[in-house]
Amino acid sequence: MSDADQVARQLLALARLVKRAEPAPVEPMCLPLLAMLAEEGPFRAGEIAATLGVHPSTVSRQVAGLVRAGLVERRADPEDGRASPLVVTAAGRRILDAEHQRRAAQFGTALAGWSPEARARFADLLGCFVSDLQRTRPLPLDVIER
Repeated sequence: MSDADQVARQLLALARLVKRAEPAPVEPMCLPLLAMLAEEGPFRAGEIAATLGVHPSTVSRQVAGLVRAGLVERRADPEDGRASPLVVTAAGRRILDAEHQRRAAQFGTALAGWSPEARARFADLLGCFVSDLQRTRPLPLDVIER
């Protein structure tokens, strides 16, 4: 098995563990969308679908649920009256903060037996991996043209 295969298997196992740890306060599939809006938004729904590489109807359902829950709101676009950029509300930011704290605590517990040097090295390597993965991931054309 190649190193890349081992990394892929471990990342899938990690994703399953994180999802099973404790129920999230919102639909787990909505958390990446909420985080993206908070970190990089505002975005239109079509931009979100293209960036996440999912079908627009999937984003529409998720956005509708987030709007109903008061975690995201639609704003009028001053340059294009037909557009409705999506923005995370204060309640949405509180959910993201709580989720971040929950996961940080979970990861902290898992890393508690590691030496400070091993934890720092792991954090550095993981950061490099994520940066390289983002850099090498092909982007949809409409995202590149923005």
